[in-house]
Amino acid sequence: MRNVQRGLASRTKIITTIEESGKSQASEIAKKAGLGKACVNYHLKLLDGQKIVSSKKIGRSYTWALTTYGQKRLLA
Repeated sequence: MRNVQRGLASRTKIITTIEESGKSQASEIAKKAGLGKACVNYHLKLLDGQKIVSSKKIGRSYTWALTTYGQKRLLA
């Protein structure tokens, strides 16, 4: 249970970073949010499963953005 708060804090930082920066790659999100790349990738996959963020493959990397559903959930 002690990791739940840290996980929520990490996801909040990631969502806020995407919201402020727009579409971003995981490495950019990690740098701006002050989190590790593995941490960001892990939480992006969780958020993707919940349809809060979506990814688009460009070349070898993925660009992440908030979905309209994710934006609505933030405002609720």
